[in-house]
Amino acid sequence: MEKYIKIIADKLGIQQWQVENTIRLLDEGATVPFISRYRKEMTGSLDEVTILTIKDEFARLKELEKRREAVIRSIEEQEKMTPGLLQRLNEAVTLSELEDIYLPYRPKRRTRATVARENGLEPLAVTIFKQEITDPEAEAGKYISEKVATTDEALSGACDIIAEWISEDEKARRMLRGLFEREAVIVSKVIKGKETDGNKFADYFEWSEPARRCPSHRMLAMLRGEKEGFLRLSFMQDETKALSILENLFIKGKSASSELVKNTVHDSWKRLLSPSLENEFKNTCKEKADDEAIKVFADNLRQLLLAPPLGEKSILAIDPGYRTGCKIVCLDRQGNLLHNETIYPHPPQNETALSVKKIVNLVNSYKIEAVAIGNGTASRETEDLIRWIKFDRDLQVFVVSEAGASVYSASKVAREEFPEYDVTVRGAVSIGRRLMDPLAELVKIDPRSIGVGQYQHDVDQTKLQQSLDDVVISCVNAVGVEVNTASPHL
Repeated sequence: MEKYIKIIADKLGIQQWQVENTIRLLDEGATVPFISRYRKEMTGSLDEVTILTIKDEFARLKELEKRREAVIRSIEEQEKMTPGLLQRLNEAVTLSELEDIYLPYRPKRRTRATVARENGLEPLAVTIFKQEITDPEAEAGKYISEKVATTDEALSGACDIIAEWISEDEKARRMLRGLFEREAVIVSKVIKGKETDGNKFADYFEWSEPARRCPSHRMLAMLRGEKEGFLRLSFMQDETKALSILENLFIKGKSASSELVKNTVHDSWKRLLSPSLENEFKNTCKEKADDEAIKVFADNLRQLLLAPPLGEKSILAIDPGYRTGCKIVCLDRQGNLLHNETIYPHPPQNETALSVKKIVNLVNSYKIEAVAIGNGTASRETEDLIRWIKFDRDLQVFVVSEAGASVYSASKVAREEFPEYDVTVRGAVSIGRRLMDPLAELVKIDPRSIGVGQYQHDVDQTKLQQSLDDVVISCVNAVGVEVNTASPHL
């Protein structure tokens, strides 16, 4: 615990006692906005962003510790633990660093190196890797047996073992990982024969750019294209630089055994290291794109929830449509449903005159002060119709986002509020209430259903849900609640 507190404090540039008190409050069940507003004396007046960062970092470090315990237990069960290895494991501060240390001890499927070890070639591999002998073939001749028929087989098996050692070397992986982060290029190509079906991804049929400059929306678009089977993605690396790093690390001198190790370095890169690190880097890019996109989605949701409310007005709300008509509801100043009916001003019915007459009567009968029109099908035509009508009073006309209204209308919450009405009426009521008080209405809906971003279904859904829930809590706390009139959801 104390180690975590120091890591987080150093990362954020704050005092350890601030981190310790914040974590204690979070563990006791306090929310981020509550701590920020009402426990300033305990946190040193930390803002919501810093408290949320502490919360996320502490969760990450707890996951790291959980994995560390599993790794230590695994190595101990293999009876391969040493004091030095245990120290390195305990000092690892990132998951990738921990996994690199564990890699040589991780249970493996049967590989070429495994077979070579079973054939007794590990001592030969050790000898060759030292690069002190001048005649590897003569040395390999000592290992010919029933399982190893020739010196070539012996050398090949020994090189397979060396290639695995190189691929599991902690320093090599760390340096190559840095090379990927600095210089990897993402390359996207269309899968042959999928040009027509995958036309929506046409921008990425022949595309390449440095991965570190690729914005999150483009990364997620290409990953979606790959997932749907239209694109093939690869993260290309400068092979010359990669091999140079490996040769500098592992090749000693210019003997015959050194030449053998050099060839093995190239094999290890192409067969083991490059695919492994490319896959790891791809996952890292996906996580980074997810985090950036989720931040955008959270900001979008905050703007929706904190949109200025129209306030207590009598509302005529319209859920527009063509063939199925426009569902109209009238709401009083408290958002209670007073009237509902359906009109058909648009094709194919074209009952424009009758629709206008009904709208005028409703506006007069219920003393309507504002009109809310859903932004779905036939929205523009419906807005034009409303603005064309000559009312005997000034009416404010608004186009309101319908995102999530259909989800709400079919939800348990909506059924409890309006058990006697169908989903179309409930949807129209939601549109009207969103205009009166966006926050009070939108908190009833799963924030993922509100439609806060283009690729919200491609990102990590657990992270997205947590982030959006945090935004809802923050907004409700920022605005406050009128206890006497608020819905149970607020």
